[in-house]
Amino acid sequence: MKDIQKYQGIIPAFYACYDAEGKIDTERAKALTEYMIRKGVKGIYVNGSSGECIYLSKEERKALLEAVMEVAKGKLTVICHVACNNTADSMELAAHAEKCGVDAIASIPPIYFHLPEYAIAQYWNDISSAAPNTEFVIYNIPQLAGTALTPGLLNEMLKNPNVIAVKNSSMPVQDIEMFLTAGRKAKGEEGFAVFNGPDEQFISGRVMGAVGGIGGTYASMPELFLKADELVKAGEMAKAAKLQYTINEIIYALCGCKGNMYAVIKEVLRRREGLDIGGVRKPLFDIVPEDHAQIEKCCKLIDEAIKTWC
Repeated sequence: MKDIQKYQGIIPAFYACYDAEGKIDTERAKALTEYMIRKGVKGIYVNGSSGECIYLSKEERKALLEAVMEVAKGKLTVICHVACNNTADSMELAAHAEKCGVDAIASIPPIYFHLPEYAIAQYWNDISSAAPNTEFVIYNIPQLAGTALTPGLLNEMLKNPNVIAVKNSSMPVQDIEMFLTAGRKAKGEEGFAVFNGPDEQFISGRVMGAVGGIGGTYASMPELFLKADELVKAGEMAKAAKLQYTINEIIYALCGCKGNMYAVIKEVLRRREGLDIGGVRKPLFDIVPEDHAQIEKCCKLIDEAIKTWC
């Protein structure tokens, strides 16, 4: 029986950590990991979309994971996204992640070329075969990957004993129910999980059966997502919905700059937590001087929300 318990809760997406020259900074990665532990989150999701994975080399992704694991092992559940746009590189990262001792690996489908479902299944199964002792999470993010997880593709992947969960970042919460039903039918009630992906619908996803959430804004305000999860568990849904509205106001503010949202979040972390993990890698757009007033607004919104709710 798979241990679903270790995936239940708040799992922030981990950000790429750069030095002043824009190179991966492993010491800053360790500092960000320590921050996650202090905040009391369940785990972290490394080298995913929020981690700018498509702009990092294999070597950079390996170095970042190694730094994270040096601090996180035994203290956080670690899921490492290993997908590259070719199978061989993805398998190499999967094998490396298993060697590092992660709890699970994850993968989006191949991007750019629109492949048939049997080719996507082969891609995922090949990746899984490179880490045969590690659980596998399917990452469904059709708005960016260009390919959606379908019931047929999921049912094919459920034949793989290592497939433990879906990280679902599609917007319809119905997808969570659909994937969870199929997974439990194949793996048993306690043998499969779905993570909510869109941060703006965390509460809705949890109500529909998501075991927890993996999100790109969690690390900027972990206290609020931890509180939202606590309210759901307690059945205080009116309060949970009100907090979700507050969280969404903050998310919309984070998206209100000329700079990319992750650049804004990194600046928020620097101002609020004294945590400097650099900017973002081009072609993502870094913050500009006219963003500072909006960033200060974001910081105040987070401070006020934490004071009110936590």
